[in-house]
Amino acid sequence: MYPPSRKDFISLTLSDPHSHAYNNGKHRRQSCWRKWKQLSRLQRSLILFLLALLLILGLLSYPSITEQWRGLSDREDWLELNDPELKAAPPGVKPVLGPAAGDAPAPAAGPHLEPAVVLDVVVDPRGPNVPILPKPPIKKKTFPNRRGPPNLQKDGNVSDTVGGEKQEQEAVQEEEGEEEGKEKKIVSWRGAMIEADQATEPPPSANEKEAAAPPAPVNPADTVPLEVSTGPADRLEAVRDAFRHAWKGYKDHAWGHDELKPISKSFSEWFGLGLTLIDSLDTMWIMGLKEEFAEARRWVEKELSFDKNVDVNLFETTIRILGGLLSCYHLSGDQLFLEKAKDLGSRLMPAFKTPSKIPFSDVNIGKGTAHPPRWTSDSTVAEVTSIQLEFRELSRLTQEPQYQEVVNEVMKMVHTLPGKHDGLVPMFINTNSGQFTHKGVFTLGARADSYYEYLLKQWIQGGKTEDDLLEDYLQAIEGVKKHLVRKTGPNMLTFIGELSHNRFNAKMDHLVCFLPGTLALGAHNGLPGDHMDLAVQLMETCHQMYVQMETGLSPEIAHFSLQSSDGRDVVVKPADRHNLLRPETVESLFYMYRFTKDTKYRDWGWDILQNFNKYTKIPDGGYTSINNVRDPVNPGPRDKMESFFLDLEIDK
Repeated sequence: MYPPSRKDFISLTLSDPHSHAYNNGKHRRQSCWRKWKQLSRLQRSLILFLLALLLILGLLSYPSITEQWRGLSDREDWLELNDPELKAAPPGVKPVLGPAAGDAPAPAAGPHLEPAVVLDVVVDPRGPNVPILPKPPIKKKTFPNRRGPPNLQKDGNVSDTVGGEKQEQEAVQEEEGEEEGKEKKIVSWRGAMIEADQATEPPPSANEKEAAAPPAPVNPADTVPLEVSTGPADRLEAVRDAFRHAWKGYKDHAWGHDELKPISKSFSEWFGLGLTLIDSLDTMWIMGLKEEFAEARRWVEKELSFDKNVDVNLFETTIRILGGLLSCYHLSGDQLFLEKAKDLGSRLMPAFKTPSKIPFSDVNIGKGTAHPPRWTSDSTVAEVTSIQLEFRELSRLTQEPQYQEVVNEVMKMVHTLPGKHDGLVPMFINTNSGQFTHKGVFTLGARADSYYEYLLKQWIQGGKTEDDLLEDYLQAIEGVKKHLVRKTGPNMLTFIGELSHNRFNAKMDHLVCFLPGTLALGAHNGLPGDHMDLAVQLMETCHQMYVQMETGLSPEIAHFSLQSSDGRDVVVKPADRHNLLRPETVESLFYMYRFTKDTKYRDWGWDILQNFNKYTKIPDGGYTSINNVRDPVNPGPRDKMESFFLDLEIDK
């Protein structure tokens, strides 16, 4: 018989070099009780008294804690149920707290803003389908890979992309329970940040600093807005804000002068006639910017004088100043603009006093004399055939036929001249002989581009009755399709090249991007349907001239790869990488959206605006042309804002 098993208990103590001991549980409990018993009666009484006192204080403070939580809950319920901005948020717009009472509302859209093209950018009224949230989120969250164009806000926003990648962020922030006296940011449903005190704005987070482009002479990080929402009001207001920003730079540093130099905060003069101001008048009217328009009008009334001993370029003065004044008269009905237009038109007439009736390129509007350029007796074909719309309209409004007569004479001569190639015209014409020069070179780019555009627009302007204009236009488009249209090797993009003495050059100016819109306009007015087919193909190519660049902005000149083995369709030579803020592509996008209703064209225009904001916007006001669309880190600002950046090309 086995003896009963014994139960042995072993107390094990482990110690380390630092004399830290570990005891098993039973020994530890016994040790604590032994230490408690070793305390004197007075010590044990004090410890028990303190524990009881803490318990009583905790019970007494319980009602105030519950009351605070109840008040916070009531406040959140009030925000959720009574805020009119949250209850009345438009469809597709994220509901967030609106501006406080007394904040100025956004300017109402002016006439002709649907569909809106402002600052030569096509605006898309659609917004993303954003779900309505029950409460604004407490913490700021970013979604770096969400697609969708960001909204333009006030200065001081940080960049959310680098190298032309279209990663965007959304942020909605609500600050509660802040220390006393600190103002709270409120985000309106229009997407504008409303801050009571700019000085209280917190510094960017580490993530935001990493997303910003590295420092450059013009830091793109200073020009990129932070996305909130992209509903119709947001996009319209974003474009107005872009115009206001450009106008602010001009007003602050170049008021009454021709062009703004936004980086040096100065100006440059070309003719001394306030080019940018006059070029912007119709845009301000269409945008509904009444205060800015009224201020500019006062300058026109009191300061604009053409009685100056100055040489001006006939073509540039006609399309920028005469055209701007006539457009503004049509929009406003203000007789002041027509009177100024008539004064200028009469001063430009000496340019047509040539042996051939082909006008000189330059005219002194004070002396009444004209002359060709200093280095040649030629004028460019585009210049002498792209003044007709304005002069014809001036005759119609004033009932004085001489303006239309002189420009019609030019078109009649060009219609019969030898030297064309299936409707394509050379780039130069001699003012003495009236004949084409430098024959054998044909392009739709610089020096010839707007000849083709104005053929169609004159035909429409004249009620579609002038058969010579229509004949020249249709023949020219057939010549373009026969000799200049090609496709790239890699992705079969359709582009317009150049012909030099029967040798094809796969080179296309950004100026050629007027053609998709012109073709679409012709097809809309009853011309052959294959014109629209070509317009769609060329519009895609002009879009690719933007998206294939690291900055998302097109170069001045592009070359195209014809071999399928080449890596990319668009090749840009170092001398051609500059961007001058030209409007041709976005004008064509405007036409394409109007005639097809395909919203992708508005989206493409919106993307272009965002990239202008990212790489050309100057924080203190204005936008600058840049030297290198292939370098998003340092695009190379040129310190020049062309007047046509603020002009609406649709007035042509």
